[in-house]
Amino acid sequence: MSKLGDMFRELEEKKQPEQPEIKITPEIPKPPKKPTKEIGIKTDHFRTGYSLIVGTSKREKPPILQKKLIELQNQAKDDLAKAKSPDEIERVRTKYLGRKGVINEIIKAIPSLRPEQRSTIGKLANKLKQEISKWIEETREKFVVEERVPGAEEMFDLSLPGKHKPYGHKHPITQTIDEIKGIFSKLGFDIEYGPEVELEYYNFDALNIPPDHPSREDFDTFYLDNKLLLRSQTSTVQIRVMKEKKPPIRMIAPGKVFRPDTVDACHASMFHQIEGLMVDKGVSFSDLKFILTFFAKAYFGQDIKMRFRPSFFPFTEPSAEVDISCSICRGKGCSVCAYSGWVEVLGAGMVDPNVFEAVGYDAEKYAGFAFGLGVERLAMLRYGIDDIRLFFENDMRFLSQF
Repeated sequence: MSKLGDMFRELEEKKQPEQPEIKITPEIPKPPKKPTKEIGIKTDHFRTGYSLIVGTSKREKPPILQKKLIELQNQAKDDLAKAKSPDEIERVRTKYLGRKGVINEIIKAIPSLRPEQRSTIGKLANKLKQEISKWIEETREKFVVEERVPGAEEMFDLSLPGKHKPYGHKHPITQTIDEIKGIFSKLGFDIEYGPEVELEYYNFDALNIPPDHPSREDFDTFYLDNKLLLRSQTSTVQIRVMKEKKPPIRMIAPGKVFRPDTVDACHASMFHQIEGLMVDKGVSFSDLKFILTFFAKAYFGQDIKMRFRPSFFPFTEPSAEVDISCSICRGKGCSVCAYSGWVEVLGAGMVDPNVFEAVGYDAEKYAGFAFGLGVERLAMLRYGIDDIRLFFENDMRFLSQF
């Protein structure tokens, strides 16, 4: 006979004085004749919960029932403390919380009590069930931790920081493009894309570049078959957008461009450009200056200075080259700016009327400006990089710094 069974039988055999206010209903249900057997648990444990409530023919005071529940609580705690494995914990759970366990037998027998007893005993039984469930989970967690890392506290210094796992991130050029797109998006510019393999028409003809212009020569452009070429500028996207849409237009076109330049610290045969375009009624050069000044201060810092120098581009008139105060020496003069204090960053100008004619716009009604900047050049100036090849050599010692 188990200790728990002996304990309950001893309590039940004690004679209690008759208490007329505690009347057990005469229709006492019979306990199960053949309770389910559990490995390591004697079958009389399943009779405990039943007899705990309905007792025998004797009537018991509520304090006696409460005392039995407290003793049952202590017994469950002791059983869990003695458990040496997850299997033994499961046996304890089945014994107390199983479908035919002690607690469920108690709950099933509560309707047999007088109404004034049901509330007290019911609350105690439910509280006991919650407590035992909590203890079981805590005990299980202890075994899970011990099984996962046996003797972890002795084997390892758990106060040390964990191992750093390397993770990937965007290429510095991609980061630069994303930042530039974010700046122009705040100004209401759309992001447009176009094909890298283009027709001569979009790369030259529609941009007012004459047939004898040096940029059309094969030493300045990668030609393919059937008048196809690798675009040498993302201005091609501007033409495509203007042919598809009517003003007002406000857009930038980021992307790769290709030129057969000799690769050195300042040149590459493939690099990235961002071309910008704004077309609407009443657009002026002052609008262009405001947009570019806003961009330069947002990207390089509020203390940056900008200047416009007259220049010439076939697709803009008037045209200008835009310089900023050197971000390396802050205008004091260094090898990067050739000790001038200024660095060229982009070209810009008002859209030539011939370009509007090529796309079917009325140059008398609409005006616009365009600009183009090199992404690698901007990144080099901002981060103090002196060799464009570093962006494309896949040297993780360099790339991991961004």
